[in-house]
Amino acid sequence: MDDLKKKRFLWGILFAWLPWAPALIGLGYALKGMSTGRATGLAAVASGFTEMFVVWGVASVLIAEVAAVIFLSRAISTGHWIRGLVSIVSIAVSCLMLFLLGLFLLGGFLGWSFFQAHPAP
Repeated sequence: MDDLKKKRFLWGILFAWLPWAPALIGLGYALKGMSTGRATGLAAVASGFTEMFVVWGVASVLIAEVAAVIFLSRAISTGHWIRGLVSIVSIAVSCLMLFLLGLFLLGGFLGWSFFQAHPAP
């Protein structure tokens, strides 16, 4: 039984932290674009995240983070407190990524609906 929890823990860690690699790359591109193009504000950072989500794929991030939460919640056991602590931190990071994904999707939907309601002349 402990071997099964260990496998769930390892898969959960993989799924929880893997989508953050492209997120950090996208943030790096955003910061690079801000410094070279002298653009500041939320729009410059959002462009980096948009590029990251398009490259990585919204569906794969969603599936990976939900799978991570499921695996890690099933891997928590009372006998291994370090594994439990890492699982809880990783679940929190997965929830943060799901929140950012929700903001991304909401912003895209609101922006699309605004431009549909106000066509260019």
